[in-house]
Amino acid sequence: MKSELIEKLRWRYATKKFDPSKKLSREKLNVLIEAFNLTATSYGLQPLKMVVLTNPGLKEKLVPISMDQEQVRDASHVLVICMETGISSKYINNHFKRVESIRKTSRAILDPFEDNLVEEFAEMKPKEIDLWMAKQAYLAMGNLLTVCALEEIDACPMEGFEPDKYDALLELHKIGLRSVLVLPVGYRAEDDFFSELKKVRRGIEEVVIEMD
Repeated sequence: MKSELIEKLRWRYATKKFDPSKKLSREKLNVLIEAFNLTATSYGLQPLKMVVLTNPGLKEKLVPISMDQEQVRDASHVLVICMETGISSKYINNHFKRVESIRKTSRAILDPFEDNLVEEFAEMKPKEIDLWMAKQAYLAMGNLLTVCALEEIDACPMEGFEPDKYDALLELHKIGLRSVLVLPVGYRAEDDFFSELKKVRRGIEEVVIEMD
């Protein structure tokens, strides 16, 4: 299994040209949706949501606000990873209610942790909370890229877009969200030059330090 996984990771690359005629099946899309929901997040708070775009006209409008990268137009789906506009005490309270309901954990155990977390976030500046949430978005992106490789779904992780214009176009402010990362997914075009290029990575001995 390990060698198969490594081969899948070697297979994946940041797809530069998608085949617009090839679409993800509903089953494949559901795998990505489930994987997003299962992504690890700090404290388990999941301060993220993912917007899934399929509408051709809407995807076309994304191109000029994505540094003219045509992947957002030609991909089967565009996944927009978003963060909450803030983390309130109510948000944290709701998380612990969910923990209590699902795990049947006693309030005697949950209350001290919940109170501590509410206090911790109350003392954080908005920019600190935004940075924390953005880090969770990158965790989700990494997880999705691995799942895409395993499922042989092509993907192109993108930071090169204008978040404010995405937010306006998708009216994300109305649902309390802000865009952080974009992930077009689908299937590579046969003439994507980049699909044949060898990966460029530093050697393992340069990036891994084993300490006995």
